[in-house]
Amino acid sequence: DIGSFVKDAKAAVASSVRFPAGYYAAWSGQYEYMERAYSKLKLIIPLTLGIIFLLLYLNFKSITECLIIFLAIPFSVIGASWILYILGYNLSIGVAVGFLALAGLDAETGIVMLIYLLHSYDKRVTENRMNTKEDLYESIREGTVLRVRPKLMTVVAIIAGLLPIMWSTGAGADVMKRIAAPMIGGMFTSALLELLVLPVIFAFWKGWEIKRKNRAGRQ
Repeated sequence: DIGSFVKDAKAAVASSVRFPAGYYAAWSGQYEYMERAYSKLKLIIPLTLGIIFLLLYLNFKSITECLIIFLAIPFSVIGASWILYILGYNLSIGVAVGFLALAGLDAETGIVMLIYLLHSYDKRVTENRMNTKEDLYESIREGTVLRVRPKLMTVVAIIAGLLPIMWSTGAGADVMKRIAAPMIGGMFTSALLELLVLPVIFAFWKGWEIKRKNRAGRQ
């Protein structure tokens, strides 16, 4: 990629060229544009993640629930990294933008997953059927099964909308492909791991609350 090429070129120039006093070398063109864009992304990416977290907190009023939803983001990074490796794409501005868009999609799908689990849990609490870990596990199974269909519908719709970009040609196609690729790969692993891992995290969280409640009841 351009960044790695310029890095190697700088090292080669530094080792073999001696500039007279007052002379220096500057690297411009696409590399200069890329450096400016990366400096802006260093501000935009944490700002975007912070805004997502703030919106989640305003909705759920719980730091724990926000962190659980944010755990979906590392799940998607796995698939995004693999598809970039398979396609031979280097890290670029387009790829960074794709990862940024993927973070928003992960938060959306993670919200729906958590809402189904909380709905199933709260329903049993209201009916006074949440007293043991077995009750918790049953509510998680119910909430997760209800989540499979809308989860798959969301993933299929997103991937179906992005696949035509991967087959496109012409002006701007290379950039668009690098934006779409992380989103496609990330949605695959995000869908799978959210269905498998988030219920386990939810079980630890609510299981600790049930244990604390039962301990307080005995006292």
